[in-house]
Amino acid sequence: MREIGGYLGLEAIHGSEYYGDLIALNTGRNALLYLLRAKQIKKLYLPFYLCNSVSQLCINHNYEIEYYGIDDHFMPRFNKLLTDNEYLYVVNYFGQLTAERILGLKEQFIRIIVDNSQAFFQRPLPGIDTIYSCRKFFGVPDGAYLATEVSLSDNLEVDVSYKRMSHILGRYEGAAADFYEQFRQNEESLKTEPLRIMSKLTRNLLRAIDYEQVCRIRNENYAFLDSKLRRLNKLKPIYPEGPFAYPFYVKNGSAIRKGLADKKIYIPLLWPSVLTNIPVGSIEYDFTTNILPLPCDQRYNLEDMKHMLTCIEKAVPGKGDRDWI
Repeated sequence: MREIGGYLGLEAIHGSEYYGDLIALNTGRNALLYLLRAKQIKKLYLPFYLCNSVSQLCINHNYEIEYYGIDDHFMPRFNKLLTDNEYLYVVNYFGQLTAERILGLKEQFIRIIVDNSQAFFQRPLPGIDTIYSCRKFFGVPDGAYLATEVSLSDNLEVDVSYKRMSHILGRYEGAAADFYEQFRQNEESLKTEPLRIMSKLTRNLLRAIDYEQVCRIRNENYAFLDSKLRRLNKLKPIYPEGPFAYPFYVKNGSAIRKGLADKKIYIPLLWPSVLTNIPVGSIEYDFTTNILPLPCDQRYNLEDMKHMLTCIEKAVPGKGDRDWI
């Protein structure tokens, strides 16, 4: 029975979601699980350069997996013929895979799944299953979108997110470090969340975002960082729309990351499990250690980017000789 009266709750927001026409689910991992079930996939080829939560999800649900490597342009080093129940899982690292490259992979392998967790503003391509993660780009506790032509017949429950909001609300009024433990606990809990529809709370928050402004700020910050760091950056990245982060690829990445943390500039180590599962000389080990995903999102302006650049220079080992690439 609908409640009437009592105290007021969060107001309903009447904006639009960026991907309101896609399937809205609770996590990116569960978007993959949705696809695995809906398409009756039996085996998935995963890149070594990826967090182990994806492989663990497959193992937990009895799907067969096999790993492949990537080249220095983030493209799969893969040449097998896929059978009807096998798919190639392609990660769009830092939004560096263009539409042309993805379409080329689709033409070559037919059955591919594109992980756009780091490329939220890159629209899905026709006929290509594509996964998006909301919390990688916005201050929401969970949420994912899935572009696919298939649907599950299961009657999925709607998720509930209010208990996952403490670290987000806390950081809004306080320091990130004070709520890091709540953030970590939330990330861990999401690994075991069952497949559900995106919560009403998360969808409401996503309708409040000015996506045009978010995209513009990310583009401007990324372009500024590239203008100052490109000659030092071994990656020479392309300019994605609304980038996830600026991928600064240098030697001594670990030392620079530590020096920046001392200045309260926190650069994530993406997928640390790679360092225990992959040989030291591999490109995946090198990328994990030495690609610094520099924040360039909507929270920051060009003055913040200048401050970060100053701190990067001070964090460089052997500062003064400029020989740090």
